Amino acid sequence: MRIATWNVNSVKQRVPRLLPWLDERRPDVVCLQETKLTDEAFGELLNEELSARGYESAVYGEAAWNGVAILSKVGLEDVVRGIPDGPGFPEPEARAVSATCGGVRFTCVYVPNGRSPGSDHYEYKLKWLAALKDMVAAGPEAAVVLGDMNIAPADDDVFDPDAYIGQTHVTGPEREALTALQSVGLRDVIRERWPDERVFTYWDYRAGMFHKDLGMRIDLILATGPVAERRAAAWVDRQARKGSGPSDHAPVMLDLDTAPDGDIGPMVPPPSAKPAKRGSHRLPQAP
Repeated sequence: MRIATWNVNSVKQRVPRLLPWLDERRPDVVCLQETKLTDEAFGELLNEELSARGYESAVYGEAAWNGVAILSKVGLEDVVRGIPDGPGFPEPEARAVSATCGGVRFTCVYVPNGRSPGSDHYEYKLKWLAALKDMVAAGPEAAVVLGDMNIAPADDDVFDPDAYIGQTHVTGPEREALTALQSVGLRDVIRERWPDERVFTYWDYRAGMFHKDLGMRIDLILATGPVAERRAAAWVDRQARKGSGPSDHAPVMLDLDTAPDGDIGPMVPPPSAKPAKRGSHRLPQAP
């Protein structure tokens, strides 16, 4: 089974990239974030194309903001939209959807950004992650939580820690919340496979950040042991970040049992620049 997560940053804008990518990579389960469409609009836009490719879909969206979806060729059961009793800002937002696909419980998430440390949205982010942990802890043994976590797990997951001082995504409380989530038995399959590699999943559109390879790893696949032990390959599809009209995120891939493309790794294609010298670049804006 091939699993993928991708923050498409507006599925409507990304249709010319998404459909050919589905045909090329042929994932069995795809989790999308930042769909930015209501459920009805998502269906009108994509249901026919997805059905023709053998996908069922579970969506939880809203107009213009947020939005998550699970696409599956291997079944779609027990769909839950949102996090039961989870916090809102002030109302619940379309940031999580769960379903059982191929015997595995998938939870697709778009974690709140946090905006700035100490803000109301930052506190909301921490509470939201705590509620997610409680939901996952109560779930089945074979499970995957995947999506845009809006947290870089460690300093090695950003191009330069100095550039992120005072920013969200790298603060101690955020990383502690992510560690607490993983404590229920979730393993970071990309970092386990590539413990010493420079692996990013997000590059700002501005200032040529992708071409300079000034990125961060905030899109994660976290799997429980029964799923992680089936890993045949785990990688970041950098090719999907190239060319015309890309998302600012690249898809993250996990192959279970077999690896159709081989274990091609996170460097697809290889980084376009050498690692940045510490302190040599600033962020064009907060991610």
